[in-house]
Amino acid sequence: MENILSALELPHGRINLPAFLPDATHGIVRSVDSADLESIGTQAVVMNTFHLMQRPGSSTVQALGGLHRMAGWPWPIMTDSGGFQAYSLIRQNPKLGRLATQGITFQPEGAARKYHLTPEKAVQLQSAYGSDIVVCLDDCTHPDDPIETQVQSVRRTVAWAKRCRKEFDRLMGEKRLEPAQRPRLFAVVQGGRSRDLRRQCAEALLEIGFDGYGFGGWPMDGAGSLLSDMLAYTRELIPRQYPLHALGVGHPLSVIECARMGYDLFDSALPTRDARRGRLYRWAGEDGSIGRFDLLYIQDDKHIKDNRPIQNGCDCLSCRRYSIGFLHHLFQAKESAYLRLATLHNLRFMNRLMDHLRRLPADHAPALAAGR
Repeated sequence: MENILSALELPHGRINLPAFLPDATHGIVRSVDSADLESIGTQAVVMNTFHLMQRPGSSTVQALGGLHRMAGWPWPIMTDSGGFQAYSLIRQNPKLGRLATQGITFQPEGAARKYHLTPEKAVQLQSAYGSDIVVCLDDCTHPDDPIETQVQSVRRTVAWAKRCRKEFDRLMGEKRLEPAQRPRLFAVVQGGRSRDLRRQCAEALLEIGFDGYGFGGWPMDGAGSLLSDMLAYTRELIPRQYPLHALGVGHPLSVIECARMGYDLFDSALPTRDARRGRLYRWAGEDGSIGRFDLLYIQDDKHIKDNRPIQNGCDCLSCRRYSIGFLHHLFQAKESAYLRLATLHNLRFMNRLMDHLRRLPADHAPALAAGR
């Protein structure tokens, strides 16, 4: 089914849908700068409240003029609430924090003090940062968590969403912004692998009313497989006039699958992390046309004298000017230039994929197969 939404109009510009938003975790996408991102057609980025409130700190972000001026990025910015990162921290080491009715308290290892993140504070911080899309604080879970944990997560997520909505409306009333200048407020649908809980959460959030929604929780099961059935069911629950964000989905095969379901927004650190680790994205065909997805492992010795670009037809800086063999040399020499060139290629790959998907009805998206 073709998406109803074709674009999101935001205070700092338009996002044509579907769109992939690279993670600018600490205010910048690792190894590249804002001019690099503009050069490859990036429409928007996701920044991380959990990390920004620690470094450089919220007062510093405000002193530097907000996220857009600080990062030199004039286009839309989505900020996550920090709930997923706090949850991940606590899941790995329960001694580092706790979740309660009021909010989340955490103290990362090496931090000098504890941090308190409530629904109200999450909205206040994102609003002060100048975010275009503000995300409600939610109680994240893993799909393998017991049903009791999922029930508590849904209750907490809905209760926190109500508080976020109330605080957001209060702040917008104080600022007296015109509708076009107001950020959008997104809520996150939790419920693990339970269809009943996903439905309960979605219905409660729709009743409160938000500008968009996200699929919450880990999108993969314990075996690393995409939760396709639950992702599809959640898309059915959210009316098509609302944008739906597949939080944390970034592998090209997963993106294409979710786009066919009708998801509009994607974000992940995977493409940039893969680039840094020597995994470059490409299509297997010699002409570079979209078909079978493949990975080029730049560290392989077979690439030492390969004079071809990573991908025929790709217009990124790496493919226009440099060979696979040269990139192999940079990687082996641990040159920082490799990190930039590889990151630019993988992100341009994602942007070109999204361009292709926007030109097709969702149910006509190509069926891709994994390579090596």
